Amino acid sequence: MHDGEIATDVSLVDELVRTQFPRWHGLPITQLEHGGTDHAIYRLGDELAVRLPRIEWSSGQAERDAATLPKLAPHLPVAVPEPLELGEPTENYPYRWSVVRWLSGDIATIGEVSETTGIRLAELVQALHGIDTAVEAWTTYRGRLDHASSDDRVRESIAELGNDPRLLALWREVLDAPHWDQPARWLHADLHEGNLLFTDRELTGVIDWGCAAVGDPAGDLMTAWLFLDERGRRAFRRELAEFDDATWLRAQGWALELAVVALPYYRDTNPFLVGVATRTIEQLLAERAG
Repeated sequence: MHDGEIATDVSLVDELVRTQFPRWHGLPITQLEHGGTDHAIYRLGDELAVRLPRIEWSSGQAERDAATLPKLAPHLPVAVPEPLELGEPTENYPYRWSVVRWLSGDIATIGEVSETTGIRLAELVQALHGIDTAVEAWTTYRGRLDHASSDDRVRESIAELGNDPRLLALWREVLDAPHWDQPARWLHADLHEGNLLFTDRELTGVIDWGCAAVGDPAGDLMTAWLFLDERGRRAFRRELAEFDDATWLRAQGWALELAVVALPYYRDTNPFLVGVATRTIEQLLAERAG
């Protein structure tokens, strides 16, 4: 998917586990097909997963997950991956990597899940945003206070997709929206279909916390267009009534940026993310059509 991506396979994982965590050596290893972009994931036995960064820019996630997730997990109404071990680079693999507890559940489309999912997502956001940020100094990319640094890339991506004037008009409104001027909140900042796990149609887990840090809560509210439909958005927004129109507009901006940048970049390599991006654009335009 990316230039400079590191190739991995079952034999590499077997070597890493055998040499660094021999107590798990011999467990069956299965490579997982998934829509993620920054890690190769292998199931290790029934209860574990191995996460290997694919590319240099994702190489610090194992350490951040190990520091962050145990701090967040006790406060959340859903399960998150439990980091168990940090692996070291080797001659055959250049990055730190991780072993985590396998998290049960399945990804699903909005049409396959409970009608209360908008409310459940709002409860997750409220719980996450309520966690103390006093010791967290880093602002996640999608929690930045100003969209302007993305302007060139977003406009170029919209042009590559046909220069839809409706998308350009929305983006101009986002750039003009007032900035967040209250204390930063903890964010997941990537709440799309591929990172939400469901059991019996109910939201039970959230994975891929690589974007997690603090910032403008609009970075989490964008799930209203990334995943939810019109009915789900109404329930989600009703539960999160503390946020003003400007915050919801910035949330549309994050959804728009993710979608228009991902769509041309992953067009030939990641059909799952292309589907997420395409549906997000459809939801944004449908809402503007009113």
